Amino acid sequence: MLRYFTSIFIFLSVISSIAQSKPIDTKPKDTVVYKQAYGIRAGIDLSRPIISALDDNYKGFEIVADYRLTQKLYIAAELGTEDKTKQEDLYNFTTTGSYIKVGIDNNTYANWYGEQNSIHMGGRLAFSSFSQTLNNYQYYDSNRYWNPDSFSDGSNVAEEFSGRTAVWVEAVFGTKVELFANIFMGASIRLGFLVSNSDGGDDRFPNLWIPGFNKVTDGSNFGVGYNYSISYFLPLYKKNKKTEKKIEELEKEQ
Repeated sequence: MLRYFTSIFIFLSVISSIAQSKPIDTKPKDTVVYKQAYGIRAGIDLSRPIISALDDNYKGFEIVADYRLTQKLYIAAELGTEDKTKQEDLYNFTTTGSYIKVGIDNNTYANWYGEQNSIHMGGRLAFSSFSQTLNNYQYYDSNRYWNPDSFSDGSNVAEEFSGRTAVWVEAVFGTKVELFANIFMGASIRLGFLVSNSDGGDDRFPNLWIPGFNKVTDGSNFGVGYNYSISYFLPLYKKNKKTEKKIEELEKEQ
């Protein structure tokens, strides 16, 4: 019997010495694991239909979409069409065409548990194919004796200049906020730099307005754009995300 108690005592002593050899963590951490949704988010730009309804000289529509690659990185794209008529001092013209923009967005916003909002920065490579129609024009005449109130008439016969293309890059700054489950409202501002601006081999009438890029300013390759979107997120799968929180942080949340 004495040998039995002696063996138990020796065994407990060994276990105790092993346990005491490990460092004691005075600030243990609790690991929280939850799943985040990955998938496709698609919608439309609201500003273009609204402007189309208010302005008879403009028609436009744009589809927006992105696909989540990682925790912060998204592949993003916009596809649209625009038709705009402008009246200048001596001429009236209409630009009609479509465009596509492809690039990435990087979410810089640290979401709380369960949130999917974003404040993002990104870039796009954009391409537009369009035509311009010179609807009418007048001749500039410095001698206003015969036409004191206007310039001399040129032509009211519309002439189309087709085969126009443009390529530009955009810096994008924007945000997306989840209003309801999987329904997002977004807004962004875009600073574009025109890389290529082709007149299709006919330089009689320059490209004055480019779908997706906006007004072309003489002597500058920069342009500014924006959009206000509403989109729906379609989750395809989920990934685990681990976050370590100290006990003090968890106690504060409680």
